[in-house]
Amino acid sequence: METFGRLGLPGLLAVTLIATSCGGGQALTPPSSSPDQITMTLAAPSVIVPQDGTAASVGATVAHAGGTAPVTLSVSALPSGVSVTINSPGPTSSGNLTFAAHDATPPGTFAVTVTASDGIVSATAGLSLVVAVVAKIGPAAQGPLSTFMSTSFQPANWDYQFFALNPNAPATLARLRPQHIRLQAVDGGVPQKGAKTWDFTELDAVVNPVLSVGDHSPEFQIAVAPSFMDDANGHLLSSHFQDFANYCANLVKYYNTSTGFTDAAGVTHVHQPFQPITWWGIFNEPNINGLTASDYTALYNLVVPAMQSAGSAVPLKLVALELADFGNEPEKFLPAFVSGVTAEVDAVATHYYSSCNQSDPDTALLSQVSTTFAPHVRYIRSQLQVKPVLAGVPVWITENNVNADFEGANGMSTCNPGQRFVVDPRGTSPFFAGWRPYVFSQLAQAGAGALYHWDFDADTQYGEVDYNTGKPYLSYWVDLALESFFPSPPGAQILQLATTDANDVETLAARNPDGSVVVMIADHAVQAPADNNGPGAARTVIVDVSELGSFSAGSQLTVDSNTDLVNGPTSTSLAPVPRITITLNGYGVTFLVLKP
Repeated sequence: METFGRLGLPGLLAVTLIATSCGGGQALTPPSSSPDQITMTLAAPSVIVPQDGTAASVGATVAHAGGTAPVTLSVSALPSGVSVTINSPGPTSSGNLTFAAHDATPPGTFAVTVTASDGIVSATAGLSLVVAVVAKIGPAAQGPLSTFMSTSFQPANWDYQFFALNPNAPATLARLRPQHIRLQAVDGGVPQKGAKTWDFTELDAVVNPVLSVGDHSPEFQIAVAPSFMDDANGHLLSSHFQDFANYCANLVKYYNTSTGFTDAAGVTHVHQPFQPITWWGIFNEPNINGLTASDYTALYNLVVPAMQSAGSAVPLKLVALELADFGNEPEKFLPAFVSGVTAEVDAVATHYYSSCNQSDPDTALLSQVSTTFAPHVRYIRSQLQVKPVLAGVPVWITENNVNADFEGANGMSTCNPGQRFVVDPRGTSPFFAGWRPYVFSQLAQAGAGALYHWDFDADTQYGEVDYNTGKPYLSYWVDLALESFFPSPPGAQILQLATTDANDVETLAARNPDGSVVVMIADHAVQAPADNNGPGAARTVIVDVSELGSFSAGSQLTVDSNTDLVNGPTSTSLAPVPRITITLNGYGVTFLVLKP
């Protein structure tokens, strides 16, 4: 288990206030004819009130000097949906306030006022009332958690020097334990430079280090065709489909055979060291790169057999589609592909970004997770079921991040012509710590087989580490935690969940084969509707594991705005009680591990 900050609850400190005629904690100076004075002490400055109706109490101790009338308590500024039962001190010194809430009560922290009065003088005290989300974990398995985490590289003229600049980068990458790291060669990373010439320099500057880490089995995504096969818009011409198939076959010969291939100029190319690549993706985002569904299906059916005939030392695994997934793109592509594909398919891939506009508020980015990402995975899986040979093919999300926009000519936005491009920091800010775990949970429950970060070495919009320094961003620690606590495959089963708030807090629980249970709580509550990279709203969550039996030990790890970016968060011990209370003070994620 990785060791990564700690989230602690505030200590319960007594609050003492004395009589006042107008509140504010000031001592009352009674009329000279009256010695009457009230002093009130609350047993705690705050009380946590669960949304499931469980009562929560706080005591009030009253000292009544000089008066004979009984003292009564009252509470003002209660949030909607919270009730209070008051046991006033009367002639004694002790009273009690018992609060209750339900799942329609808004979660959050509210300031209420407690007043003690004998009808003549009074004392007031402020009380912080925390309405807590309740997440009850049940023992029944809801299905396997089979989503693995990975990351991506884009060998290109702007990217290929990363490993040379950062000698420690392979170790940083390896710590993620990524599976089938995605390699998307474009621009200078495309090795065929013309009809006759080839140069693998920029490509192998990234491929070779990647081959040395993780599972040593990257997915080489043949993203684009060599430029001479394209039209003026950079789209592959149908007249060059066979040339593209030959190009793909030569890539297989180069990496997966000991003899390589000889190009049209008579130069032989052999990759060293010999380490075959098993997984291959065929073309990138055909739906926005000039190919119709029928075009892509014809291309795929031509390319795959050519690659399989190249004499590979290992059987090839093929990844299809790699859609730019928005709107109704899956509906436009999946039926035609499923009905027309005849070549082998080992995974179907798609890409999810929450926005293509830096001005979109946090609410817009978060809404995409439940309205587009998860439903589209379910749709793709349902379409694959139509054809028996594709029924067991997994759906991989091979690109995922908050914003798909990038800088175009003259510093302008690619997605929004006429608008200057601005880096979206939500890809590496605390927002990401609430957003990415939410994405992972929703996609895992929808049955996705993989979730890839786009991309490993980049700026504060896209990266897990900085391209120039190799230093981790917060996004790196988020993804490391997800891979560490939900590694695939360990055979984990998703457990049933009943929660009082699924809108702002994402909870995912899984039981491992050794009987241990991992519970993830992600706070993606937005503080204000117009927030763009806001801080998020604090949430307290009570995790009820009472139905899971007893545990002997527990630990907790949190990734949020307080995380040390150099060393990462640190795991701390936790008492494995039946109801565990955790608080996140804004966007962030906590992982609880309970061991039998």
